[in-house]
Amino acid sequence: MSFGALLRVALRALAANKLRSALTMLGIVIGAAAVIVMTAVGAGAQERVAEQIQSLGSNLLLLVSGGATASGARTGLGSTLTISEEDAEAIAREIPGTTTAAVLRGGVQAVWGNQNWATTVFGTTQDYLAIREWKLASGRFYDAADQAAAAKVCLIGGTVARRLFGDADPIGESIRIRRVPFTVIGLLESKGQTLLGTDQDCSVQPGCWRTATKLMNLSWLMR
Repeated sequence: MSFGALLRVALRALAANKLRSALTMLGIVIGAAAVIVMTAVGAGAQERVAEQIQSLGSNLLLLVSGGATASGARTGLGSTLTISEEDAEAIAREIPGTTTAAVLRGGVQAVWGNQNWATTVFGTTQDYLAIREWKLASGRFYDAADQAAAAKVCLIGGTVARRLFGDADPIGESIRIRRVPFTVIGLLESKGQTLLGTDQDCSVQPGCWRTATKLMNLSWLMR
């Protein structure tokens, strides 16, 4: 039987059973669409997770100060300064191929004019931003001279910039952290939230970790 004859027989069979044919085609369409949608959702979720992991920086090892026991009470992780900047420098010196950065962290109120915003200060060393693969949206990074002089300069995240400055350019402006003025020299690119929901853009990063005041914790990153 020729192809044309087979086609005519198939069309007559479909015409004789219109409802069954329509339901069969509908089932095929719905099934194919469901597979496509689920594949797209899965790929989108995978890409989003990969972006969030990438935003944290890759190939990292985070070391955090430990706790202590006082009068029988055990304090939490990071409550006692058990590591120092010298420890980080020793790691970098004794393990070739690693880059380390000391990090002092503390919650503060950043103030500009009559605006203020609760944020987190990261007092860091020069390699911190390179380890975190964090780029600038505008301005400049702090350099070795800023660190050596303990210069009161800082980088700020996008959330802090919006809350304090609105649409104004923050570069060159002076913000106060615990009554200490810091000149904004750079605006960091947005990194969004972490997997735990923490806003990475709500941060202020002084140009020298020693200039951060009333800091709560010391840890360091190693790559």
